[in-house]
Amino acid sequence: MKALVLGGTGKIGTAVAWDLIRRDDVECIGLVGRRPQALEEARRFVGDADRVRTHRSDVGAPELKEIMAQYDVGVIALPDRWSSYRAVRAAIEAGLDIVDMLEEYHRRPDPYETEGLELPDGVAPDEYGEWLHEQAVAAGVTFLDGMGFAPGLSNVTVGRALRTLDHTESAVARVGGVPEWEAAQRRPLRYMVTWAFDHVLREYMIPVQILQDGGVAEVPALTGREQFRFQRFGVDHALECAITPGMPSFIYTRPELRDFTEKTIRWPGHYDGIDVLKECGLLELDPVDIDGNQVIPRELLLNVLQPRLQPDPGDTDVCVMWNSALGTLDGKPTRIDYYMWDEADQKNGISSMARVTGFATAVGAWLVGRGDIRSPGIIAPEDAIHGPLYDTFMQALESHGIRVLEETTAA
Repeated sequence: MKALVLGGTGKIGTAVAWDLIRRDDVECIGLVGRRPQALEEARRFVGDADRVRTHRSDVGAPELKEIMAQYDVGVIALPDRWSSYRAVRAAIEAGLDIVDMLEEYHRRPDPYETEGLELPDGVAPDEYGEWLHEQAVAAGVTFLDGMGFAPGLSNVTVGRALRTLDHTESAVARVGGVPEWEAAQRRPLRYMVTWAFDHVLREYMIPVQILQDGGVAEVPALTGREQFRFQRFGVDHALECAITPGMPSFIYTRPELRDFTEKTIRWPGHYDGIDVLKECGLLELDPVDIDGNQVIPRELLLNVLQPRLQPDPGDTDVCVMWNSALGTLDGKPTRIDYYMWDEADQKNGISSMARVTGFATAVGAWLVGRGDIRSPGIIAPEDAIHGPLYDTFMQALESHGIRVLEETTAA
């Protein structure tokens, strides 16, 4: 199989390629990027230079479809919606099976997450997802949508719980990337940048759709807070979580659920700090006048805060997951939980966020490229990876030391 990675020079994209190149049935990997130096650095990092090709291109370039036509499966690891939307369209037109790690469920685009969405003539925003799905079906393209950490791995585990239980009342996905404890203590907000921080702040501000009391409800981000102790894998830490966007597909793929939310995990105190910033108006986008200059508060905050949140040499991160589903099994109230605590790979220079997101995406692409997932149109991870494929997926992650613990107990 030949796999193409768009955004192949970024931290997540290189992790995807790093995983795929180590699979015997992958003939070659293509990396797409704009800067020759970055492409060459990524090629050296991925290793096995004879099987790594580089393509200097961009999502708007006319030659991209020609590049795509040389491959069997593509991974979209791009940093924003504008480029992701365009790459998806190009892949479908090129007939390339694709895996996208964006947290948006393209079949039902979030009304608050549509930057860069270019609507075809005669297609309304709320019709776009079905139009895109139909285009993929007509082209015979399998589009595994939202495949990474959350969405992705988290969807797959919650989906397994829902298939295991005879009836499920509610599910909560708790996921997040945090600095290691020692690094967190040295930073504002107990936080360290592991991916686009402007996107993180945005997710703290927009309304979120959840399943509540048997229907779709819209709630403010950062509500539904929980404090808990994580006590698995020899770890004992206090953590907190709050509702954020992240796994929207469940609203549409599992509407029978009475309640479903996705929550982002942080160290204690993080959300209190965010509350102060919000109350002070520092996360707003409406410009304010400062001595005749129009200044956007959130952009000012990003420029001041982001340098203070960068990792220092030796700092590492952790990815945490605790997902729960409650229902009945064999007539008895039952709870199924999934736990993960993953730390950075310092030997190979791969952060935990890159490991969990990139490797999960890579395994999804590997399954699509092998033909194990063959479903023309848009398919969510919870519908694509189950049964024997669930075991294959988890074994592939465990080969990198990413372990997910499943526990079933009486509710």
